Amino acid sequence: MTRDDNPFANWPRLDAPDASGAPNSAPEPKVLLGEPPQRDDLMSGNNALENFLGGSPSAVFVKLLLVSLVVGALLMWLEIRPVDIFHGITNFINRIYALGFGAVRELIDYVLAGAVVVVPAWFLLRVLNSGGRK
Repeated sequence: MTRDDNPFANWPRLDAPDASGAPNSAPEPKVLLGEPPQRDDLMSGNNALENFLGGSPSAVFVKLLLVSLVVGALLMWLEIRPVDIFHGITNFINRIYALGFGAVRELIDYVLAGAVVVVPAWFLLRVLNSGGRK
């Protein structure tokens, strides 16, 4: 593809020097009327909470309320009550506790057996991929 065929050929290059010989810098962003200015410190005030929640608290609350309604209706249709879920979790934890330390040893054996294969393969891939990057 030649330079003239490139759809981005007329775009200004940021690394090319301008008439004064200094490299071009990115243009300043324009703020439209009615649009709040962009702030660099997103972790201040309400923005930290909104970043954590994924939106404004009221909007997140409404979304969670609607999703809870749909999931609750599905669970009630399947005749699964909230108490049944809590009893199931409690029974699951009690069964794990009843298994004792034999289950922990077996879990560690599984992890070690997998690590014997996974860790060398990961290391080999890291070594092979590091040669191509500079």
